[in-house]
Amino acid sequence: MKAARHARIKEIIDNQVIETQEELAEALRKKGIEVTQATVSRDIKELMLIKVPTGDGQYRYAFPPEQNLVFSQARLERAFQDSVVGMDHSLNIIVIKTVPGLAQAVAFAVDSTKWPEIIGTVGGDDTVFIVVKPPEAAAGVLARFRALL
Repeated sequence: MKAARHARIKEIIDNQVIETQEELAEALRKKGIEVTQATVSRDIKELMLIKVPTGDGQYRYAFPPEQNLVFSQARLERAFQDSVVGMDHSLNIIVIKTVPGLAQAVAFAVDSTKWPEIIGTVGGDDTVFIVVKPPEAAAGVLARFRALL
């Protein structure tokens, strides 16, 4: 079911200008796929869709260029499993503790996810700071990171 929905999303994104999650949900419904806004939101994250300018001051969903897809989900999981020793958050900052010398690699992996809630990262020797927006999204992002372990 998910694979078929993702295939339809690819078809829609490739052939239509879709600016919002609701527009994407409506396009899926027109193709006979009933979805909720939460499902569409998860699909957008899983497919790593980005918003690109259309040239007329608007934005549309698109797939990222292949050269920017440096980290697959499997590589992200490996980076976390091989490097991360602890995680916590306070307000909108997530702190990831790593094996010494691997924090920058984890920060790069996190940056490569292109998750919309993540504003940016700073990787030191064994600590990564991740700034999340809005602050209420930090717990959810932290849960997604923990799921990688």
